[in-house]
Amino acid sequence: MRILVAEDDAILADGVIRALRQSGYAVDWVKDGLETDAALDANPFDLMILDIGLPKKSGLDVLRRLRGRNSHLPVLILTALDGVNDRVRGLDAGADDYLAKPFDLAELEARVRALTRRGMAGGPTLMRHGALSYDQVGRVARLNGETLDLSAREVSLLEVFLGRAGRLVSKDQLVSHLCQWGEEVSANAIEVYVHRLRKKLEPGGVRIVTVRGLGYSLEKPVTR
Repeated sequence: MRILVAEDDAILADGVIRALRQSGYAVDWVKDGLETDAALDANPFDLMILDIGLPKKSGLDVLRRLRGRNSHLPVLILTALDGVNDRVRGLDAGADDYLAKPFDLAELEARVRALTRRGMAGGPTLMRHGALSYDQVGRVARLNGETLDLSAREVSLLEVFLGRAGRLVSKDQLVSHLCQWGEEVSANAIEVYVHRLRKKLEPGGVRIVTVRGLGYSLEKPVTR
């Protein structure tokens, strides 16, 4: 799960980024509206946390441009402006949620979980794939009812595969969704992560197959 944080306050951004990365998200940071536009044009994200008061180009202008391209990317606005009119302006511009500064990091993370869940095609909280179940809120996977011991990277991989079950996922797509800017992750490292996840899923009959030279696919469960 990859998140873009658009915030010009370096101290606040650092706290948000640390908290989200500790929860297993890949997080990129931009400091002004022009950088935000460029990042959105060049990279796939699963969620944006957006400050209204960005320099060079306001967060509202960024949001209006994003929605003008018919993007359904979930957007959580952070701002020191907490009047009713300010909230209405943000929501009317296309925001999905609104959090006023100062805020508690635990509440921010809860809202992020809710928005990323909503962004996955509005699906149910609990995803099922054969003997595998995945709680999108708690980010907990169970196989035949037993909780799987997954690393943060493995959880993120599982989310990508479940969202694309039965379809090919290339290594480049995995890197794009799992890794923030400046993070060096080789194709060999992706292979290792997939191998580890595969070993934990196979006892329940859940298979990640390798399509040589192209990528991977989470096989659809056999229906009887």
